[in-house]
Amino acid sequence: MNPARYLLAPVWLAQLATGAKNFSKNPVIGSRRLNARGLHAWRVKRAHAMAARRRTKIGRKVDAEDRAAFDRDGFVEKRDFLPADAFEKLRASVFTFTGPAREMVQGDTITRRIALDPKALKAVPELAALLDRPDWRWLIRYAGSFDQEPLLYIQSIVSHAHDGDPDPQTHFHADTFHPTVKAWFFLTDVAEDEGPFCYVPGSHRLTPERLAWEREMSVKAVEGKVDRLSAKGSFRVSEDELPALGLPAPRKFAVPANTLVVGDTFGFHARGPSARPSVRVEIWAYGRRNPFLPWKGLDPLSLPGIA
Repeated sequence: MNPARYLLAPVWLAQLATGAKNFSKNPVIGSRRLNARGLHAWRVKRAHAMAARRRTKIGRKVDAEDRAAFDRDGFVEKRDFLPADAFEKLRASVFTFTGPAREMVQGDTITRRIALDPKALKAVPELAALLDRPDWRWLIRYAGSFDQEPLLYIQSIVSHAHDGDPDPQTHFHADTFHPTVKAWFFLTDVAEDEGPFCYVPGSHRLTPERLAWEREMSVKAVEGKVDRLSAKGSFRVSEDELPALGLPAPRKFAVPANTLVVGDTFGFHARGPSARPSVRVEIWAYGRRNPFLPWKGLDPLSLPGIA
């Protein structure tokens, strides 16, 4: 055995108390024997219990109807989120804003993001006003279970941008093993056949069926019986598997502009396929913290400047 593996053993063990999820890069997380005995299932169960406690405190600041919808479905949809005049001003400002962007190519689809850093928010005060709204701030924090600012971007999804394999994000999946949040504030209308966000209602709940599935998938991941992304800890699920998990058919968010959708991405979700070249533009928020922190805690990777 490579002696370096012994030197890395403390790091691998320490990662058990973090959001590390890659079965192929950590031989402790990726241990067949340990996962057969329930290591992954224990991490899932523990992380969800801690998230529930954090949400109890944050939930006091969330509208009761929104909180009930989220607890039931794993997402909240709010149409006409901004007054019409405020939305039109925000959209006009965003569409004329220029800033450094990064692109990610997955299959035939391009995801382009402009980070909403302090400089960008100063240039577009309408965005700063959006992020200061209590209903924006606390709903996203409740979904993510942490009273911390998410990462924020202007995001464009360009479908069928070039020849390539199908977009892998069209496969239903969970982002990781613990509650996390993503939010989409759509600046353009989203048609049902132009890459809408899709979510399986109730799939954020850690039911006995889901926990057993997580345990089974963890063993398959270390045996090489899953796809590459599942082996990295983002488990894929087919729609045919949903009934056995007690879950309904997915919901497609074909919504008009000025709609906010906030979801827990431990729940199964995907980007719907697009029947034609299309562009979807949104304000996108993303939050994923160390799930084993009892409250806000010290998470070095989320400190200003590092995040």
